[in-house]
Order: sequence, then structure tokens, then C-alpha cells
Amino acid sequence: MARAPPHTLFRHFQPITYTPSPIRTKIPKISAVHFSTDAMPDHREPHPSLEVVSGGGARETILPALKTLVRPYTPFPLFGWNRHVETIFAAFFRSIPDVRLRRECLRTKDNGAVALDWVSGDDHQLPPESPVLILLPGLTGGSDDSYVRHMLVRARSRGWRVVVFNSRGCGNSPVTTPQFYSASFLGDMRDVVEHVGTRYPKANLYAVGWSLGANILVRYLDEDFHKGFNNVYDKALARALCEIFKKHSLLFEEMGGEYNIPLAANAKSVREFDEGLTRVSFGFKSVDDYYSNSSSSDSIKHVCIPLLCIQAENDPIAPSRGIPREDIKENPNCLLIVTPKGGHLGWVAGVDAPRGAPWTDPVVMDYLEHLERGASKGLASRSNSVGVQQCTEGLHSLECSFTGLTAPRGNIRADF
Repeated sequence: MARAPPHTLFRHFQPITYTPSPIRTKIPKISAVHFSTDAMPDHREPHPSLEVVSGGGARETILPALKTLVRPYTPFPLFGWNRHVETIFAAFFRSIPDVRLRRECLRTKDNGAVALDWVSGDDHQLPPESPVLILLPGLTGGSDDSYVRHMLVRARSRGWRVVVFNSRGCGNSPVTTPQFYSASFLGDMRDVVEHVGTRYPKANLYAVGWSLGANILVRYLDEDFHKGFNNVYDKALARALCEIFKKHSLLFEEMGGEYNIPLAANAKSVREFDEGLTRVSFGFKSVDDYYSNSSSSDSIKHVCIPLLCIQAENDPIAPSRGIPREDIKENPNCLLIVTPKGGHLGWVAGVDAPRGAPWTDPVVMDYLEHLERGASKGLASRSNSVGVQQCTEGLHSLECSFTGLTAPRGNIRADF
């Protein structure tokens, strides 16, 4: 099966990827993760409406803490019947919590820039050891997106320090070099993790990502992304990319070689934009070469920190058939939850439906807090060496070909 463009990867796996063990090095320490089942000693199984795939002891150690999973997944009647309706409703009509943010522009090692949006006042209100959560929006997304704001508010209400990582050009982030961001480029992510970890050395670091949000976004949409109604998503994403490009087009006026600036500036599909600009910027021979080498589907087996993946069975952009279930099943650090409905970043279900937070948010928050409660022991003894290597390379527990992920710092994962 051909692999699709990696643009909606970090699905709501709730990009949660993490790694253990408090290691003192020049780079951000990797927090220890100890999985305790004290939160729910009855070991109730997830409701049959949910597919749960896990490796090793993840089912026994993690699932008891995810209290939401014992209840049936019940989509909101007016929207849950159709994946496209649910996706569109969530994108345009979900409420956007009002939060005052403080922006920090971070200069990257290649002289580029990204924008970090912190909750205003947290430097004075939270202790330095408060856990830090990095949020990575989807393709062209930023801190104003509703799904980002809801996760931010939920985590902040639990005493977490939250920061939104706006990629180059996204969320009005500045563009200072003739290069945007891509599914294959991890340089900005490494810089952000190093910067945040250095600023809060006493805190454990976690990440939640959506779609292209954080590291390599895994997608298997090569076929499906350009079929039927999915053309609507493709054109909408291409239009958003072109709008970002045109704001900074002067930086690209003198670009020669294989660059096709007119094609990128007027792209009618994500593929055209990537052909004209992205794949050349990051040194790929073709757009198919870029997509193939940017997929993280093969990296699941190497994840050495806790990773939660959440995927909707009917996701129109990231088809569930692309989930590397066998690799997840064989990796004791990974846990996959597949909901029967949800669309793409929709999940209009649960107590906050229809205009409130996605169904996934309480699950992700339970997962994060479970990891944070046990962040002193557990995996540290067996993952120190691996953790240090991964930390030097940036966030590695990523959300894979589904909608979202979640992971702790050092080896951080990302969610769609």
C-alpha cells in the first residue's frame, strides 16, 4: 500500500509520547515514568464499543487509569452519523475557550523562527516543578484552533504549565528564512524541546500533537486523500498553505534550482505545494520520496517511552487501515484506542458535546496525570541509555498514522 502525504498524521492519538527516567545531562532530562494501577484497582475492561490495542503490560498498567473508557462511545446524534459532517462541525462550530496568551518568538539553530504561546501569568502562578505540556497543532494550525484551546484549558485547570508550539508561518508565527516546516523536519521540534526543558529543568515534559503538529506525521492517505469528498479537505489545506506562503513570498523570490515557486504559490492540492516547495526545501528527490521517508509508521516498534494513540475508525483523512496494529501490539510502551466514530479531529461525543471539548481530551488528561503521578520510578532503570539518545535527537514518542498521540518529555510523542 502506498503511503500517503504525512500531513494529518499526528492525529488524536492524542499525541502523547513519553519517555522515562530523570537523567542529568546538558540536554533536557527524561522524566521517569512509573505505571501504577492504584487509580482503579478493579481493572475494569474498556467498553466493547472501543477497540484497544496494547503491547506487553500496557493494558494492565495504563488502562485502569483511563476511567472514561469503561463507558460506551456515544457520538452526538445530529453529527455523529456522518464522518464529514462531524469533521466540519468540529472545525467550524466547536467553541473556542478564551485564554490570554503570552507569545515568545524562538530563534532556531538554522536562523528560522517559531512562536511559543504560553498562558499569561503562569510564570508567577505555578511552581517551577509543575509538569509542562507542549501542544502541537495540525497542518497550518495554531494556538487559536478550538481543539488546541480546549486541551490547553483542561491541562491548565489541573495545574499544568502549557505552551503551544506554532510552526513557521502558522498562528502568525514569523517566517525569517525561505523555508517553512514539513513532516520530515525535526529541527524546530528539537530546538523547542531543548528550550523548554532548559527553562524548566525541574519539570517533567510532555507533548500532545494533532496531525502534522509535532514530529514526523504518519499518514497512509496517498490513495484516499484525493478521492471523493476528501478533495474538499485537500483543497482547503492547500489554500491555507498558499495563504501562509504569500505572506512571506518575498523570501522566495530568488529561489532557483528545482524550486517551482509559481506552483507552490497557486497550489490546488497539498501535493502540488509539496512538489513545488516542501520536498525541494528538505532535499527530497520527488514528492513521493518525501512522503515515503516522512512516515513514522516504521518507528512505532522503536518507541521506548509511553505512547498513547487515539484514532477514529471513520477518519476521512487518516484511514484506520493504515494503523500499524501489530507493531503497537508488540511494543509494551504503546497503547492504541480506536473509536467507532469521530471523523477527523471531531470526536463530537461525551459530556461536553456538541460544542465543548472533544471526547478524547478527558482520556488524554487521565493518561498524562497517570504518567506524572508515577514519574519517579518504573521505566527509568531500563531506559536510561535509550532515553538520553532520544532526548538529544528531540521528541521521539510520536503520534503515528492516526489522529493523535501523547507522550512525556525526552522521548515525546505527538498526537494529531
